[in-house]
Amino acid sequence: MENSKQLAQRFREVMLDGKWIANTNYKDQLSQMEWRLATQKVGSLNTIAALTFHINYYIKGILDFFETGHLEIRDKFSFDHGSFNSQEDWGKLLDELWRNAEKFALGVEGFSNEQLETVFVKEEYGSYRRNIEGVIEHCYYHLGQVSLIRKFLNGE
Repeated sequence: MENSKQLAQRFREVMLDGKWIANTNYKDQLSQMEWRLATQKVGSLNTIAALTFHINYYIKGILDFFETGHLEIRDKFSFDHGSFNSQEDWGKLLDELWRNAEKFALGVEGFSNEQLETVFVKEEYGSYRRNIEGVIEHCYYHLGQVSLIRKFLNGE
């Protein structure tokens, strides 16, 4: 039976400390990355910094919903990041991502099995469980992109 603690652990695996599915996670991929690499373009692909902002945008937006009951995020704004002009700018984004990821996981852990099966925002979005699983899948999808872009940038 997959409960809230198991969902939270799956989320932590992709974001902070896991190796099981992708043999890596966001923290492994991004923590030691220099901002110039994170902002470097590879063809028409998003930069690693843009993907990092995008993932944080959704985590923060859903976390805000957990706390307020209002879903304010919009897909059209999910790549609207400012510029990253220094290691400090990049570091601030990463720090925010790690904080939001842990807060998100803690929020998920607090849900009862009944809460996980209730409607998330509105009926058409499905349950809390479905949306939390969607966040996990979304994170893995973009983690694959980050990993590949990083390999391109490192000449692998």
